[in-house]
Amino acid sequence: MATKMRIGLIAGGGRLPDYVSAAALENDTLGLVIALDPFVPKTKFQTAERLRLGQFGKMVRRLRKADCSHVCFAGIVNRPDFKRLKPDLKAMLHLPGTIRAAGQGDDALMRHVLGLFEQEGFEIISPQEVCSDLMLSEGVIGAVPLTDLHRDDALQACKIATALGALDVGQGAVVARGVTLAVEAQEGTDAMLTRLLNLPPELRGSSEKRIGVLAKMVKPNQDIRVDLPTLGPDTVRHAAEAGLAGIVAEAGGAFVIERIETISLADEAGLFIAGLPKSG
Repeated sequence: MATKMRIGLIAGGGRLPDYVSAAALENDTLGLVIALDPFVPKTKFQTAERLRLGQFGKMVRRLRKADCSHVCFAGIVNRPDFKRLKPDLKAMLHLPGTIRAAGQGDDALMRHVLGLFEQEGFEIISPQEVCSDLMLSEGVIGAVPLTDLHRDDALQACKIATALGALDVGQGAVVARGVTLAVEAQEGTDAMLTRLLNLPPELRGSSEKRIGVLAKMVKPNQDIRVDLPTLGPDTVRHAAEAGLAGIVAEAGGAFVIERIETISLADEAGLFIAGLPKSG
């Protein structure tokens, strides 16, 4: 008889962990939630274990005590300051390798962390496997179409975001009339879009005349079990404020959280949201 899957959710900031937790609870596969301090507010997951990044040994013990067979990482976690990490003994043993991996980029660091949990006997399950209904589908998901006027900008933004991802820089880029207006690095998508407000409206567009497209793309070499792009209401609000015409991502390669509100905000602002096929 097959052993029942029990998922240990390691939750960071943002709304994605809420959806993963709810889906696993509904499927009766949720074994434990570990809320990473300080990324998860204390008001969330009040029955969860609250642990720091450096408490790897305690995480493993809690996961085993809850009979977890799988571990799922979901949510926003900033790169740690290793000088302030305060690792426990098990984390201390792995610290040199973790620091070396961090020096090779975020993707290498995440692959290393996933490998540590696998060495402890856990299987890694991706958020998209737990709640596949969150994935961006191919085509437009709202009322505003992606027209030929903006298609070239959308494809160019995808190319630039993919090139950035290959260098492990970021996942997003904005292109308007063939000109690259912004690229995402460590600051994140919302901060990148806020920077656009410093540009003159004739470059970035306005609510009266929207131009430019935000693309969020999976990094070519990343482990897709973690850190897929996420679109949500805040993404739409910032894109609308910056005067953009729309948002694109790879179909099946991005989460859409708070879908009803996200689509409603996009429709009200006159923005398109589209999932592009992998072939572009």
